[in-house]
Amino acid sequence: MRSAVVVGTGLIGTSVALALSARGVTVHLRDADPEAAGIAASLGAGTVEAPTAAVDLAVLAVPPALVGSVLADAQAAGIARHYTDVASVKAEPREDVVVLGCDTARYIGGHPMAGGEVSGPTAARADLFEGCTWVLTPTPDTGTETLNTALELVATCGGTPVVMAAAEHDRAVGLVSHAPHVVAALVAKRLAKAGERAVSLAGPGVRDLTRIAGGDPDLWVDILSANAGVVADILEELGSDLGDAVAALRAMAATDEAKRDAGRQCVDALLRQGRSGRRRIAGKHGIRPARYRTLGVMVGDQPGQLARLFADADRSGVNIEDIHLEHSTGRLTGVVRLSVDQRAAPALEDALHSQGWRIQ
Repeated sequence: MRSAVVVGTGLIGTSVALALSARGVTVHLRDADPEAAGIAASLGAGTVEAPTAAVDLAVLAVPPALVGSVLADAQAAGIARHYTDVASVKAEPREDVVVLGCDTARYIGGHPMAGGEVSGPTAARADLFEGCTWVLTPTPDTGTETLNTALELVATCGGTPVVMAAAEHDRAVGLVSHAPHVVAALVAKRLAKAGERAVSLAGPGVRDLTRIAGGDPDLWVDILSANAGVVADILEELGSDLGDAVAALRAMAATDEAKRDAGRQCVDALLRQGRSGRRRIAGKHGIRPARYRTLGVMVGDQPGQLARLFADADRSGVNIEDIHLEHSTGRLTGVVRLSVDQRAAPALEDALHSQGWRIQ
């Protein structure tokens, strides 16, 4: 791939453009908002000048509802030899593409499973897709050359390709992305109505649970509207489970011992099933997550503390598998949770103790 057009210079489009430009691909930028395209160009994502001939690939980084019309216009203008998109929903755009009579032999749907709470070109990063799953959804007649060009795009951006049917993709992202976003918003909505003292008690658990609720509402309305039926089905099932949980908790508060025991059993089963489901989420490098031991290290909120901790951990010779930083409410301290192989944990603990670190 030597040249590309990126249509849409938000977070994803600009990140794609930055990744391609960093690897020597000539990238032309288009956006309905010329200012956004100009900002992306100023960041080194490419040029706003129109190409003089058809490029190798056009990447459509537009909302799902616009994929069909933008593809039709781009193909009519002949701006590229091959076309893909990066929309987070695939079935509805596919239907639009067919209805509008687009050349589906030179088009393949795509969805990099990456993003962030902050939108716009200034939030873009060339390494945004490093190690992320990038779903490709070919049409029944997508050509081999178009598929290979899309695979080259994914490899150039550092992603890992996964080929799926469009409907299968939408059911999957409804379960692992779209429905969780609605649930996070519902929990965060309760916080919006809570008193200041209650919210001040919020710790890392509720921060983790509600993190994705900080996403751009306009963007998420577009995403959810394109996958509304799937998400509604999942939330309906979740609502049934929630009703069972409410009934079990009511039973636990009853005066009758038999009801309390039955409620405890139901809640216990729920929590165990939840833990089992959590363990199915792939860990580092996409493999089944290993069991680690986590050491909580108390760290002061002063410059250089994290650098010193990591340097001391490095000298221990123990590989850090995961890191999580928790801030203490109302205190100038925090806890850095270092996850390591269980067998290596004692060596790391001894090494950090010897350097004066307080470990939980």
